[in-house]
Amino acid sequence: MFELQWPWLLALLPLPLLIILLPAQKKEDAALRVPFFAQVQTLETKTNSLRSQKRASALLLWLIWAGLVLAAANPQWIGEPISIPNSGRDLLIAVDISGSMKIEDMKYQNHAIRRLDAVKMVVGDFVKNRKSDRLGLVLFGTQAYLQAPLTYDRQTVNTLLQETEIGFAGDQTSIGDAIGLSIKRLRARPDAQRVLIVLTDGANTAGELEPVKAAELAEKEHVKIYTIGFGADEMLVNNGFFGSRVVNPSADLDEPTMKAIAEKTGGQYFRARNLEELGEVHQMLNRLEPIESEEEKFRPINSLFYYPLAVAFLLSLTWALISILPNAKNSERTQGVA
Repeated sequence: MFELQWPWLLALLPLPLLIILLPAQKKEDAALRVPFFAQVQTLETKTNSLRSQKRASALLLWLIWAGLVLAAANPQWIGEPISIPNSGRDLLIAVDISGSMKIEDMKYQNHAIRRLDAVKMVVGDFVKNRKSDRLGLVLFGTQAYLQAPLTYDRQTVNTLLQETEIGFAGDQTSIGDAIGLSIKRLRARPDAQRVLIVLTDGANTAGELEPVKAAELAEKEHVKIYTIGFGADEMLVNNGFFGSRVVNPSADLDEPTMKAIAEKTGGQYFRARNLEELGEVHQMLNRLEPIESEEEKFRPINSLFYYPLAVAFLLSLTWALISILPNAKNSERTQGVA
């Protein structure tokens, strides 16, 4: 839809005409006797030509004025309404990418896959469905860092998750630092409902902040933490000459600490041993933290003032050329006569 931001400025369009209509000061013309009638006729023809040029010049000047007034009125195109999410929830997902996440104890289509690949599949779908929340991504190993700040751009968050690889942050696990970093990012919006999901397959083995201490800080900042312990309980390992044996690949998982973090902040702890259970956990999280349905709408506005401004500029160049060329011709004629 086209509209003018300040349409009242169009009232200035007839201003040049009003100036023309103002009474001019009368001048007494001196009487002149011209005995050469033929020369007078030639002079009259030139006068008519000059009058036509003046009319064309006046019209161009008025069009230039009209372009400037129209540009000042700021014409703009208002697009169709666009819905944007209106949710007070900020949701950060902290994903463990330590060395243990390369263990291939997950099954997908009868093939063994790494824990991280399983997380990418399930958490990626979870991210796509959180349409009304601001989402962010924290990755942690030996170090914790913010991979994606809080944003409505779920596609970018998912892309950054899919591009994640083991070793980006080191081989150890700094759960406490990941929670501390997440709290720092979440409290930047004091009025939001703050939720943190921490997914790990081990225990805190690095970092400066203890997980329980980090949970206390989260409680003070009103950050609710859901913790997920990920990894299979049993895995068949081939020992070569001695045959195969069953081991527990999740022996390092610190479930008591993960439960304590969740309980301290009003969240819950979940245990996911395979892809199916991890998917069920995220479905449960969708029920515990429902997606907001309210939305705000706005119309995108594109300013178009530069179009009439450009037209006014081009007409100004045309007027300048029209004014200069006759003077140049007259100058050449004068020099030729001399």
